[in-house]
Amino acid sequence: MNKTKLERFILKYSLGGTVDSVKWSFKDKKLSTSFMTPDKALLGRVSVKDMKFQNCTLGVYSTNLLSRLLNVVEGNVDMDLIVVDGKPVTLKIFNAEADVNYALADLSIFSTPPSLENLPEFETTIDVDNIFINTFIRGKSALSDVETFTVVYNGITKIVIGHSKTNSHRVTIPVKSNEAFLPENQTFNANFFKEILVANRECLTAKLSISSKGLAHIVFDSGDYFSDYYLTALQDTD
Repeated sequence: MNKTKLERFILKYSLGGTVDSVKWSFKDKKLSTSFMTPDKALLGRVSVKDMKFQNCTLGVYSTNLLSRLLNVVEGNVDMDLIVVDGKPVTLKIFNAEADVNYALADLSIFSTPPSLENLPEFETTIDVDNIFINTFIRGKSALSDVETFTVVYNGITKIVIGHSKTNSHRVTIPVKSNEAFLPENQTFNANFFKEILVANRECLTAKLSISSKGLAHIVFDSGDYFSDYYLTALQDTD
């Protein structure tokens, strides 16, 4: 198995340590997971193709620990599953130089993210390209203490890191969008959004959709990887 491919899968859902406990699902040579942060502000799904392993569902309680163990084994790896009484208990990762064991968690301890049915209409669709991704990452890094970004429409759609009605430090990024407009500004978690962009910056195509009902949806196609994320809007305190 290509270790780099597995690490990129982890990067796309762990989001810099934002998400740690998930279920991995191997099915028909595809590895996937779905997840939600404890505050329910972020929900996402990530999958990667051409991951040859037996069909199974694994409980990964600490992604951070699993990543550290993966670092022990360099190059391409093989994986094996130790099963006791019909339940996967250990994931063994190895090659000629070393092997590591990761103790799997019982699947019953994991919460199931809500189904994505009856979603609201997304009135505004924004083009996401490499220029936007890199600009947002640099802007958020410059304003490291700023925790929000706001989608603003006043004839032109803009994304503003650190938006405020008062005089403040901010970064404003004009974006290309469809003609639909938002009746009110929508504000979201900038830390989550930056980690999403960092994890998917090599994407082939991406689209960000905004609903006036307080929901953002961003989709990335990165070849063998597919990932999408939902962000719930934050209360505007200005």
